Amino acid sequence: MQTFIAIVLMFGVLISVHEWGHLVMAKRAGILCHEFAIGFGPKIFSFRKNETLYTIRLLPIGGYVKMAGEDFEPIEVKAGQQVGLRLTSAGTVDRVYFQPDQATDVHVVGTVDKFDSIRELKIQLLVDEEVRVYTLERDTLLVDQGMEIQIAPYDRTFGAQSVWKRVLAIAAGPAMNFVLAFVLLVIVGLVQGTPTDDGQIGTVQPDSAADQAGLVTGDEIVSIEGETIDNWLDLRTVLADRADTPTEVTYIRAGEEQTVTLTPQAVEQNGETVGILGVTNALERSPTKAFTTGAETTWTMSTLIFSAVGDLVTGQVGVDQLAGPVGIVRMTDEVAASGFIMLLNWTALLSVNLAIFNLLPLPALDGGRLIFLLFEAVRGRPIDPKKEGFVHFIGFALLMLLMLIVTWNDIQSFFK
Repeated sequence: MQTFIAIVLMFGVLISVHEWGHLVMAKRAGILCHEFAIGFGPKIFSFRKNETLYTIRLLPIGGYVKMAGEDFEPIEVKAGQQVGLRLTSAGTVDRVYFQPDQATDVHVVGTVDKFDSIRELKIQLLVDEEVRVYTLERDTLLVDQGMEIQIAPYDRTFGAQSVWKRVLAIAAGPAMNFVLAFVLLVIVGLVQGTPTDDGQIGTVQPDSAADQAGLVTGDEIVSIEGETIDNWLDLRTVLADRADTPTEVTYIRAGEEQTVTLTPQAVEQNGETVGILGVTNALERSPTKAFTTGAETTWTMSTLIFSAVGDLVTGQVGVDQLAGPVGIVRMTDEVAASGFIMLLNWTALLSVNLAIFNLLPLPALDGGRLIFLLFEAVRGRPIDPKKEGFVHFIGFALLMLLMLIVTWNDIQSFFK
């Protein structure tokens, strides 16, 4: 049960932070956001705050922010349709009901002749064979079967904003995932501590080469086989070639320099045999070090993932080696069992993954949308929304197909 809760919270945070980035920057750009959704599919919980509907949906495989003018509006007012209007004291319209007989505050019922909620903000009705024209409030709500959606005047739509503002609204999602990873890694550094910059030993594994040689916590390794050890990377680099080889280690204990000969144990790492002492480096709790280490680790994670994407594109890594939702859940289950700190590190890694995946220049992803905005900036005019929408639809379908393939691979590996 604890693992299930951890998985739900982890995915919820990753998706929420990503979509929150889109939402905040879109609102700052003046774009009307109809909905902020976590998940896809049927709605299981919702509430409205100001002009935005916040929803949690059944399938926790992503989320979205529905920006005005970016997609087809879920509610359309068409000519010949009977509607009811609620009027303000000034005689303007603030509600349009699609089922006027079900509303209790309808002032006018008629048949729509013309409707413009984008530029003119007018609705023309036929009421008892009389043509009447009413002005729409900028925040008029369209109400259909209990669903409410606010109209979006042109200046509140996605396409009305400058290319720069739209780029920020799209890029803010992945950017927030990088920020989340950094914050989580800083928390790890503050709670657990960050590795010291020297060769000081933090822990010694029982029955390891270091334990058998008498090394203890607090000893600082200063040289191995005469090679100076300035940091933990130096230590691992020197030991890598000394598996099962007697090795002279010099260390400082209580201010005195001592030397011992030991034999590093041979272990397999990334397909290679390397030597290890069976020790971990000491940790220090320093806010400054936590911030710098958090930034460095976020950068390292990013470069490794970009490298992996490159290997996938060049064919060095096959699709069968990708992990989908099922594989990620399995790995999260294993990580959660290792403790809270490991779960934070894992969540940070997934957050960087999510950011980079969304930045890929593929239709339906943030990266694909940024490419279209780049074309618009170069051409000086937007691409036909219908053509762009069709490309994104095809891209989304292909992504769903890829997800099915990866999920099938996950399931097969689960039963192997």
